[in-house]
This record gives sequence, structure tokens and C-alpha cells, in this order.
Amino acid sequence: MIDILAYGFGQRALLAGVLVALTCSTLGVFLVLKRQSLISDGLGHVSLAGIAAGVLFGFYPIYGAIAAVFAGVFGINALRKLRIPGDAAIAILFSAGLALGVVLISASKYASADLLSYLFGAILGIGYTDVYLALGLGFAVMATIYVLFKELFAVTFDPEFARVSGLPVERLELVFTLLTGITVVISIKLVGILLVTSLIVIPAVSAMLLRLDFKNTLLAANAIAVLSVVIGLMASFYYDLASGGTIVLVSVGIFAAVLANSRIWQR
Repeated sequence: MIDILAYGFGQRALLAGVLVALTCSTLGVFLVLKRQSLISDGLGHVSLAGIAAGVLFGFYPIYGAIAAVFAGVFGINALRKLRIPGDAAIAILFSAGLALGVVLISASKYASADLLSYLFGAILGIGYTDVYLALGLGFAVMATIYVLFKELFAVTFDPEFARVSGLPVERLELVFTLLTGITVVISIKLVGILLVTSLIVIPAVSAMLLRLDFKNTLLAANAIAVLSVVIGLMASFYYDLASGGTIVLVSVGIFAAVLANSRIWQR
């Protein structure tokens, strides 16, 4: 780790990686408990359209991803109001965003090289703009969760009781989906569009296997995500491996270890 921190790119990668790990794992616990894990995958593929538009028209692709994800969030919300089931709404927007992204990529002659880092992640190659953007968006997500923690907790565990209690459940669901979209955007440069759901879901599921109370589950998910990022960064740096895939494989390894340990304790 000391060798990595000797370089500017290593410092940026570690700072952004830890921030993204904390954001993803915190939101991931809520997503898994709400059984909405795949919404992050759907919004990740929707973001491909915005990234492809940025590459094609010459603006910063992450800004395009933000616009596409926000459009996807409001699109999913609008379809739900039309009584389209939530999973079907996600699938429709997933397909539309992915198709539009493919069309825009085919229209660009220089898309392949630029898009590769967004598809598979390139945290060791991020610049200060990526770090500042991740810092700002990550702080916004964590601050919102902190302020609305009790409300999000109630909606996650018992939405009907929350509605009867007078909480604006529909608005809270929209806010939560927006937070998911923002988290997807800041994760793209870390692990890529194709693996973004992994960093959100796997640490959360691993922490739940420990059978702790809710707050300690959040802390455990944070620790697992940060550990995955740190070990993944070190392995990718020393062995010249793809950073995004390495980070996800480390998280899968931790999940396997926790799962095996939980089975042993059950016996």
C-alpha cells in the first residue's frame, strides 16, 4: 500500500475507492432488504446511453451518465404510476438505455477506447475531476441517508406501516431511487457499468450473514467494501490486473469466507 500511495494516481484511487465503497455498501444494505438489488444494475445500463452520448458529442461522459440515470429514475417512477410493475419498469428502461447506448456507440468512430474504462472500470486512471465528483456526490448521498435514516428505515422494513404513520412513502421511494442512481454514477469509474451492482450488493449480503443488528450490519458492510477495494487495488497494482474485476473478485472471496463460516457456526 505504501508503494501505491507514493504515486498521485494511487492516492486518488484510494481516496475515491474508499468513498465509493462506503457509499455503495451503505445504500446496498437498504437495497437488499427492499429486494431491489437489480435496480442498480438497470440504472447502470441506462447510464451507458449518457456515457456514449458524451463520447460521441465531446462532453464529459459522467455528466451524460448523470443525466441518463436521472431520466431513468423518473422514467421508472412514471411507469410505476401507470401501474406497470416495478421489475417490468426497470426492464423496460434497462432495455431502452442499453439499446440507445449501443446505437450511439455504433455512430462514434472513437468510442471503443474511451468506453472500455467505463464498461470495466479504471480506478487507477482516474483524474482529479473524477475524485471531486465522487466526493461531492458521495457526500450528498451519505448526508441524505443520515438525515432521512429513520424514514428510510421505516419504509424499508414496513412500507405499509410507514404509510399509515403518515410518511410520504412515494416521495421517499423516489428519493431512494435517486440516491441509487447517484451511487451508480460514482461507482462507474471504480468497477465499471458491468460490475457496478456487485460492489453494491455483495458487501451488503456478506454483512447480513453475520446476523448483527441493523446499524452494525451497515458498519460491517462498510468494512467489507473498503477491505475489498484496498486489497483489490493492491492486487491490481502489483500484478497488473483489471482493477474493477479484481475488486469484485475480492468481495466475492470475502462473501464465500463469511458464508462458509456462518454454515460452520450453524452446525
